[in-house]
Amino acid sequence: MRNKFSYFAFVLFVLSALFQSTAQGKEKHMSGPAQNGVLIYSRDLSNLSEFYEKLFGMRVVRKTNDFISLEANGFNLIIHVPPFEMPTIVFSPIKLFLTVDNMAMSREEAVKLGGQAFEGEWSNPIFKVSNIADRDGNHIQLRQFSK
Repeated sequence: MRNKFSYFAFVLFVLSALFQSTAQGKEKHMSGPAQNGVLIYSRDLSNLSEFYEKLFGMRVVRKTNDFISLEANGFNLIIHVPPFEMPTIVFSPIKLFLTVDNMAMSREEAVKLGGQAFEGEWSNPIFKVSNIADRDGNHIQLRQFSK
């Protein structure tokens, strides 16, 4: 139970720092570490990085033994080795959403890359959505905007 609490406390800390940075405004953009993005823990950095590179066209901007930093269209995704033992069964209240050009092709590609595509597709006048999971089981909402 303590490990689970530590995990969620750390996630809340990272998220609060992320939103605090966003709330402070965009007056100044500095080079260096990304100011906004998301961090995903994984024990297999290269495997999960390949999933996001191939499916979403993200590119590696930094790679170390502890993390791989990916970027696409100003969005930064960091895949990081967990700093503690993670529980095997975890539900995260956080879900990524990423834009794709072709929903059907992206869902098929996700499965080919070792992910999962869930049933169902919903739409509104602006975009349609469906859900997939990456190789580690993290849920992602795909969005395809109307043209």
